Amino acid sequence: MKTVFRDAELFDLIPQRPPIVMVDLLQNVTDSGAETGLTIKEDNLFVHNGQMQEPGLIEHIAQSAAAFAGFKGYADGGQPRLGYIGEIKRLFVYARPCVGACLHTTLRVLGEAAGITLLAAEVKDGEALVAEGQMKIFLKED
Repeated sequence: MKTVFRDAELFDLIPQRPPIVMVDLLQNVTDSGAETGLTIKEDNLFVHNGQMQEPGLIEHIAQSAAAFAGFKGYADGGQPRLGYIGEIKRLFVYARPCVGACLHTTLRVLGEAAGITLLAAEVKDGEALVAEGQMKIFLKED
C-alpha cells in the first residue's frame, strides 16, 4: 500500500492539531474512497482504562473523512475546506481497541451532492472489525 500522508504531513489536510489528532496515516486515495490509520497511544484523549472509547472511534472516522476531503482539495490545487459532521447513522461499535492497537479504516463514498459527501466507514484492528457506519460530511464553502 502506498502511503500518501503520515503523521504531521496530515496537518496540511485536516484542521485538528495535537492533542486531538485522531488519524496518523492516509493512503490508497481514489475518487471513491481512501484508507486511514491510527496507532492508539496511552496519552490519547479518548483512551480510558487502556481502551479507546466510542467517541474516539467516531472522531477517528470523522478525521479520516476530513483527511480524505482535504486530500481531494489538495490534489485539485486548492486548500482543504473545513468540514462538519452532518449525520452519523448505522453506527455499530463492536469493540474498544486497546492502547497499542493500529486501527485501519476504509472509507467508501456512497454519494456526493451540493458539498455533502455520504461515506461508509469500516474500522478494523488487524482482522477484527471494531466499528462500522455511515457519516455525512458537509464542506464549508470558501
